[in-house]
Amino acid sequence: MSDNLGAMRRTHTCCELGADDVGKEVVLMGWVQRRRDHGGVIFVDLRDREGLTQVVFNPDVDKDVHAKAHAIRSEFVLGVRGRVDHRPEGMVNTKLKTGAIEVLVTELKILNRANTPPFLIEDDIDASETVRLKNRHHDLRRPELQKNIILRHKAAASVRQFLNAGGFLDIETPFLTRSTPEGARDYLVPSRVNPGQFYALPQSPQIFKQLLMISGFDRYYQIVRCFRDEDLRTDRQPEFTQIDLEMSFVGEDDVMAVAEDMMVQLYQDVLGVSLGTPFPRLSYDEALGRFGLDKPDTRFGLELKDISDIVVDSDFKVFSSVVKKGGIVKALNAKGCIDMSRKEIDDLTEFTTVYRAKGLAWIKVRDNRWQSPIAKFFSDEKKDALARRIEMEAGDLIFFVADQPKIANDALGNLRNHLGKKLGLIDEKAFNFVWITRFPLMEYDENEKRYQALHHPFTAPLEEDYDLLEKDPSAVKSRAYDLVLNGSEIGGGSIRIHQRKLQERVFRSLGLAPAEYKEKFGFLLSAFESGAPPHGGIAFGFDRLISILCGESSIRDVIAFPKTQKAACLLTRAPSEAGKAQLDELSIRLRVL
Repeated sequence: MSDNLGAMRRTHTCCELGADDVGKEVVLMGWVQRRRDHGGVIFVDLRDREGLTQVVFNPDVDKDVHAKAHAIRSEFVLGVRGRVDHRPEGMVNTKLKTGAIEVLVTELKILNRANTPPFLIEDDIDASETVRLKNRHHDLRRPELQKNIILRHKAAASVRQFLNAGGFLDIETPFLTRSTPEGARDYLVPSRVNPGQFYALPQSPQIFKQLLMISGFDRYYQIVRCFRDEDLRTDRQPEFTQIDLEMSFVGEDDVMAVAEDMMVQLYQDVLGVSLGTPFPRLSYDEALGRFGLDKPDTRFGLELKDISDIVVDSDFKVFSSVVKKGGIVKALNAKGCIDMSRKEIDDLTEFTTVYRAKGLAWIKVRDNRWQSPIAKFFSDEKKDALARRIEMEAGDLIFFVADQPKIANDALGNLRNHLGKKLGLIDEKAFNFVWITRFPLMEYDENEKRYQALHHPFTAPLEEDYDLLEKDPSAVKSRAYDLVLNGSEIGGGSIRIHQRKLQERVFRSLGLAPAEYKEKFGFLLSAFESGAPPHGGIAFGFDRLISILCGESSIRDVIAFPKTQKAACLLTRAPSEAGKAQLDELSIRLRVL
């Protein structure tokens, strides 16, 4: 049977004792990291969230306590009272914050016993993620994950402090709302009191924060849970956290300045890193032109070059025909990579097919000669022009993709990132921020046969593009902006539409009939006519931001209880079936397809 606490009360954590505490009587509580029996003296590393302290059970100090300590095993929960002492000469552990001292135990309470854990409670364990997630309560005891969760707390506190000081109000918005088009599937919640009707869990508080601006709360924020029923990756979860903020009477520069200052304070508070501002800015078109992606990693070079104008009239029909059909040809110069093997090149070609590229042409520059199956198709004049544009030098390996702009940019942009890692070009300690601006307002969806909002349908178009809304919707640029960090989009926002007539024009350009948008958004359109101020904001993906701060590749390692890629919680075995009585009460009949 385990002991109760009784009169024992913790006086210190397992990481705050040092040489200045020698001679003090202390009470520590925590878990047994490891137990060692050395010639009758039992040593235990006692662990709590702050760290470790070595506690010693010596029969010369207390025989009864020493005898009781023989029952201790890994992950037992203990309370110990004892005297702080110097460790013996030669036994100091310089890798441990408390490595110069130990606690000689005079009282022991075994507060709870534990079965053998499924894996060691330490970093760098050899356990699958499935095992870890099934035993998340064990996994969260590991120092690495505890460090991540504590850092997450510090980051949230820093953000709240910054925004509170800036006059922002923390205002909660509903979780139970109506379904709106946000670009992904909604999670639906049946209403018992309204049979046959459903709430939707919000993908973001977008509508509500705009209504708050209209209501006169000119600076709002939330660190808020959001929900999207979408296919998952390492940087996606069905429920995730945003830092959401909105301001009235602002333009793009105002929102971006607040976001930059918040990042500066966050990095200083959490990592002690000083960031320089203002962050660089790239237009959407420039980002695609130079990097192929709208979330470029600017920590390394390997910038792309468009060579369409040079090859449009070349003898290489694969290139020229693509350009004549409205496509593009782009090149990536892998400097100094001439010794890359044919198998490696074939593997890179296979890599680009994931992004729908039909092939990957290449040229090696050896001295003044081109080595490539395609070299014979280019005249000396074309070769000179390409060499200048691509900045070819002896020892270079150049890759080409010819396709429709989206495919060519996507394939070469992701190949660029892949080569940046493969060639060791990335400074993993750097934090490179860049703003991407002037996104297209909408793009044409071939499957739906209509235009879709690139961000959301409440993003304001550039004023100079208003006349294109009916004439050429795909040419309209928006007042949207994304903040990208090391190749990951960590935040996105825009100046919003605040006038009914303009919002209706955008709805119509998106293929929504008046009856449809009035039924879904009539309340918002009416609110615009009540005196809506100009407003804008931004939302940060908090999980993704924390994963970068922690140096983790997966956001699951910075969330206390994450879901798997199949949106399941292995610890609680959710989702689960509902009973017939519960379904009947909700007026639901199942027909599983």
